[in-house]
Amino acid sequence: MLTIRLSRRGTKKKPVYRVIVVEKARDNYGRYTENLGTYNPATKEINIKADRVEYWISQGAQPSPTVHNLLVTHEIIKGEKVRASKSKPGKKKRAEAAGGEDKKEKGKEEKAPEGEKTEEVKEEKTEEKVSEDKKTEEVKEEKVEEAKPEEKAPEGEKIEEEKPKEEEKKE
Repeated sequence: MLTIRLSRRGTKKKPVYRVIVVEKARDNYGRYTENLGTYNPATKEINIKADRVEYWISQGAQPSPTVHNLLVTHEIIKGEKVRASKSKPGKKKRAEAAGGEDKKEKGKEEKAPEGEKTEEVKEEKTEEKVSEDKKTEEVKEEKVEEAKPEEKAPEGEKIEEEKPKEEEKKE
C-alpha cells in the first residue's frame, strides 16, 4: 500500500521535509517512488505538485495525517483536518466532542433575545449554587453528628442537657 509522507531533510535544528510517495512498510529515508515537493516548517513555505498528489490519491495512496492536514490547509485537496497526534485531547476538547454537538444544535435552534434569556440563565445558575451550598452544609452537619459519640445513661437515670454558660450566668 502506498502512502504520502514527509521525509526529513535539512540540517540540525533546521528541518526541511520532502513530500514523498513511498510503500507504507518502507523506510522514509531510503528509496521512494516519487518526490512530490518540499515543506519548510520554519517559513511555512510549501512547494507541492498538486496534479501529482491528486494522481497518487486516485491510485490509492493514503496521505499521512500530517500531510493530509497540510494539503487541506493549502487547498490542494478538499476535506476536514484530521487528528495527527495520537495523544488524547484535553478536558475542554473532550467536553466539546461529547456535549459540544448538542450545544451547537441548541444554539442554532434557539437564539435568545439579547437580555431576556441571559438573565434567566443567571438566575438558574445562582439557584443551583445556593442549593448545592445547602446540600454541602447538610452533609457537613451529618458528619459532625456522626462524629459525636452518643452518651448512654444507665437505666433509670436521665442525662440532663448542659445549659449554655450564658443561660447559667443569667440565672
